[in-house]
Amino acid sequence: MAQQHGMIEPFQAGQVRESEQGRIISYGTSSYGYDVRCSNEFKIFTNINSTIVDPKDFDEGSFVDVKSDVCIIPPNSFALARTVEFFRIPRDVLVICLGKSTYARCGIIVNVTPLEPEWEGHVTLEFSNTTPLPAKIYANEGVAQMLFFGGDEVCETSYKDRGGKYQGQVGVTLPKA
Repeated sequence: MAQQHGMIEPFQAGQVRESEQGRIISYGTSSYGYDVRCSNEFKIFTNINSTIVDPKDFDEGSFVDVKSDVCIIPPNSFALARTVEFFRIPRDVLVICLGKSTYARCGIIVNVTPLEPEWEGHVTLEFSNTTPLPAKIYANEGVAQMLFFGGDEVCETSYKDRGGKYQGQVGVTLPKA
């Protein structure tokens, strides 16, 4: 269904577990979902400015931009990234995202809010490093699994109908009030 309706671009049929560099954290289709990759664009949180974290008035200076094949997240901190994949969610589908166990077992938590019916864009990923040590995230490898839930009928009001503030986002998107 994802391939037929252009829901995921680029789409990888089957699991990819190796690259030219060797074994990687898998991505692509899974039994009942799709494992997404993290792009090489990161925003790493820093407290250098000692500002208050305010979701209604977020200071963009609280992040350091990094473009790299790996991201090192400081202890007890977090980073934002985005999926390589661009999503177009049908009106009768809801998507829930869960972090891959490979990262969870290292104390790295992936958080993504649900992808609502008719939402589209790159998914902004939040990686929390819950450990007292620096943690590494690998670009272009699997980081989370998307689970797709089909409704019995289409929703009455979609994300697009509501004019959702994150509709059509590209790149790593910061909080919007």
